[in-house]
Amino acid sequence: MIKKSNILLCGITLAALLSGCGTTGVQAPVVERHPSSSSSAAASDPRDRDPAYYTVKRGDTLLRIALEHGQNYRDLVAWNDLSNPNDIKVDQVLRVLPPNGDTGGAQTSAIVMPPVTEVKPAAPVVPKKTGPRGEKRAYSDATLAELRADGGNGDAKPAPAPAAVVAAAPAAAAAAPAASAPGDEKISWMWPSEGKVIGTFDEGKNKGVDIAGKAGQQVVAAGAGKVMYAGSGIRGYGNLVIVKHSNSLLSAYAHNRSILVKEGQNVNKGQAIAEMGDSDADRVKLHFEIRQQGKPVDPSKFLPNR
Repeated sequence: MIKKSNILLCGITLAALLSGCGTTGVQAPVVERHPSSSSSAAASDPRDRDPAYYTVKRGDTLLRIALEHGQNYRDLVAWNDLSNPNDIKVDQVLRVLPPNGDTGGAQTSAIVMPPVTEVKPAAPVVPKKTGPRGEKRAYSDATLAELRADGGNGDAKPAPAPAAVVAAAPAAAAAAPAASAPGDEKISWMWPSEGKVIGTFDEGKNKGVDIAGKAGQQVVAAGAGKVMYAGSGIRGYGNLVIVKHSNSLLSAYAHNRSILVKEGQNVNKGQAIAEMGDSDADRVKLHFEIRQQGKPVDPSKFLPNR
């Protein structure tokens, strides 16, 4: 009897096991998860890819930004509604081209720069009088505008330097030459002074040409335009005059003994603007540059043959 009961129990157990094997289990659905691309898409401001805008980097000043983009410092103040031109911050996006196709002409009314409060280590003084050097600001897109706001003139006093954003960053590699803007080819050029060319354009070493001469020799405007800067606050250039000829072309005249024009003054081609000298240089000479959209270009491509 017990043996029959055990056989019956084993049969029931075996039937249950066979029933379980025949049942189809419900599996959890498999969902493939892909990383979201929204975060990377939002990582960069689309304006960063628009040449009309520039993102402030460490070491930038408004003057540097203006000069490197071939613009007037006062225009950048107006286009970006800046109440304090010294107060620009890293990653701030600034408009550097005219809005709505405006001409972006320089304003003639003065914009007073507020007092500058800087907290940064003093730059080492280089006593040797050779090449671009001194206790002044580097010539670039943003230094120029700061100094212009200080009312730069022809005396030898260095203009106080406006605040930089943070510590200076390594200089960016030079961009490819910019295309000529409409009307640039109509500008008539002439050599800014008589004398032997002792230094030619070399993008990596010399941003213009050097012309030897005598102290007090006349320096003239190489083309008609408006004086964008006249002063001595840009490092390595001594007493400097910068003339704006069009929305994209500037010319610079460095190391002068004295300056004969004022900022905002209109000048004609061939008009005397300075006297040759050796300010911030190792000898009497004129250092002459042409900048197109803020980038140094070879002056020999614009000047007539001699």
